[in-house]
Amino acid sequence: MFLAHPVGRPIHEIVAAEDAKNVSWLDLIEPSEDEIRLAEAVTGLSLPRRDALEEIESSSRHYRKGDVIYLSTPLVRMIDDRLTTYPVGMVVSPNWLITLRYASYTAFETMSRDLAANDVDFALSDVPELAIHLLETIVNRLADILENAGHTLDTISRTVFADKRSRRRVRNADVLRQTLRKLGESGDLTSSIRESLLGVDRIGMFLGDARYFEFRDTLQTRLRIMGRDVASLNDYVAQMTVKVQFLLDATLGFISIDQNDGMKLLTVVSFVGITPTLLAGIYGMNFKIMPELEWRYGYYYALGLMAFSVLLPLFIFWRRGWFGDRSS
Repeated sequence: MFLAHPVGRPIHEIVAAEDAKNVSWLDLIEPSEDEIRLAEAVTGLSLPRRDALEEIESSSRHYRKGDVIYLSTPLVRMIDDRLTTYPVGMVVSPNWLITLRYASYTAFETMSRDLAANDVDFALSDVPELAIHLLETIVNRLADILENAGHTLDTISRTVFADKRSRRRVRNADVLRQTLRKLGESGDLTSSIRESLLGVDRIGMFLGDARYFEFRDTLQTRLRIMGRDVASLNDYVAQMTVKVQFLLDATLGFISIDQNDGMKLLTVVSFVGITPTLLAGIYGMNFKIMPELEWRYGYYYALGLMAFSVLLPLFIFWRRGWFGDRSS
């Protein structure tokens, strides 16, 4: 899809060169080869293909040809709790801002609505302002995703470290499995966001070092502010990464404790059952001489002895705190 984003007017699709008149931002969404060629014919520029946008070398992601700057970065997409990362390209020329992307992004849609509503304070043909505004919108969207991820981790933390009353309910196998799954998703998300922030930060540094906006002090200031925002978000991502690892260790620790408790219960049950089984086996033997057979209360003596052999280890285990709640 080949779209034009004019200021003060709704977006429209470009099917001919006339559709791109008086438009500074051209947007290619999952473009076909024909659409890319049409964009090249309209702008007179050479546009990168997807394989070029997916290159990981810095020299392939940020470079300049004459007065045209080519930029690309991986960008995380989080919609309906589904996490994906796609390459996004930007071509900044004196007359055009051209974006190439292979998924829909909330940041692009937000900026498109701002332009359509004329809710911007820059001119129609001001490409540098468009580029900086788009980068700022992307950073704001990444910050929103981080905030949601932080709330998710807080919820997981309350689940893992539930109070004593809720402990049995939240520490069953299904809840712990779900917790591990959520922690894995949070770890993937923080890693993807870190990669996206790194890409945006390198774009900002490249634009600053390239002196593309050297006569625009306000834009240089906004680039510096954006760099500080990205740095603060990177610190937040680092903190989230540590928290994810901490919660993962805690969850695995609780799983290990539950497994130990299960083994402890099996040990208690097996130990308690061994002695009465032994006594029942002894008094079930058919020997001719067995003094208890002649006792009037021999049967009750044997039953009492077996009951005592059950209660004694139970009492010992209870005193050691292996089961039960002695504080109640």
